[in-house]
Amino acid sequence: MHYSNMINPDRLPERINQVVDQTLSEKRLAGAVIKVAIDGKVIYSRAAGYADRELNLAMQEDALFRLASVSKPITSTAALVLVAQGRLSLDDRVDHWLPEFQPRLGNGEIAAVTIRHLMTHTAGLTYRFFQEEGGSYEQADVSDGMDQPGITLEENLRRIASVPLLYTPGTKWRYSIATDVLGAVIARVTGSTLSEAIHSLVTRPLGMNDTGFVAVDPQRLTTAYADDVPGLRPLANPDGLAFVEGTAGFRLAPGRALDHTAYPSGGAGMTGSAGDFLQLLETLRKGGAPLLPESLVHEMTTNQIGDLPMPYWPGRGFGLGITVLKDPIAADTAESPGTWRMGGTYGHSWFVDPEQRLSVVAFTNTALEGMSGPFTVDLCNAVYGRLNKE
Repeated sequence: MHYSNMINPDRLPERINQVVDQTLSEKRLAGAVIKVAIDGKVIYSRAAGYADRELNLAMQEDALFRLASVSKPITSTAALVLVAQGRLSLDDRVDHWLPEFQPRLGNGEIAAVTIRHLMTHTAGLTYRFFQEEGGSYEQADVSDGMDQPGITLEENLRRIASVPLLYTPGTKWRYSIATDVLGAVIARVTGSTLSEAIHSLVTRPLGMNDTGFVAVDPQRLTTAYADDVPGLRPLANPDGLAFVEGTAGFRLAPGRALDHTAYPSGGAGMTGSAGDFLQLLETLRKGGAPLLPESLVHEMTTNQIGDLPMPYWPGRGFGLGITVLKDPIAADTAESPGTWRMGGTYGHSWFVDPEQRLSVVAFTNTALEGMSGPFTVDLCNAVYGRLNKE
């Protein structure tokens, strides 16, 4: 079937290769796996650069990556499957499922936090890495889900709930650890571990055999790199990485991906492959079957936060676990309105443009270039044929 408004795929591989090759040659990325599907057909798939530069191991298409925030849409989908099954409601209070999780407002009142608040990141929570050094989450020793704190999910939730909420739920949008709390809800609703729940609700039905909270094949797990020195460096275990100026930055433990004792962070703790994640995106883009009814996918992928400002993401709104493009001009992007997009600290970006029937997954092993560096913009422009955009 031909669609007149579709991206012309003829020169798309050439354009993407140009961006990838240049980024690798400039040593801004160690390696990458990139997959592009248009109208359900994979038209570009490439593994480039190194899985481990020091060992001279080439990147493979089935490489495994630490997903960081790419975990969020997986966990969010699992929650929506429970909604579709009638086992959970978006308007349930979180303390209905987690009576022990009762965060308070600044005035000491217990706040009414709902599942919808968690999924739209309007619950009053934050991330330690967004706060200043010595902020409230650091004082409470809250884990962002990418370090190895040696605590349980339950203990981390206790620490989160011990800190006053930043705002009354529903009144602001702040990217946050809310998806970790959502993961605890999923585990409680299903009466299983979060790992077992996501396996039964999402990854097993879709054949996402590479995806879980521990790398399914340690030999395929890429080495993680940081771009905070010229030419990149392998991340140590543990390690740290500066983020936005004035904030505490990231605490990272790449070894977490091999640690069966690490608590399951629904917002940042999963590992997986580019092919697996493309399978999830395409499932959602096509309407959700066999996981979800189209009505819930529509709710997930349309703006749910009205005109609440979103720091760092101009022109975008937020659905249930993902950003949604409202204004391409404000966002300075070639994507169509309604495009959903997110990234991951360890070096990932992805987006789905429903109007163009397009899904793009770009997993790299380099933080932060692969998440928020020029590569992500150049790749997007290459997909849409806007390489020469000034």
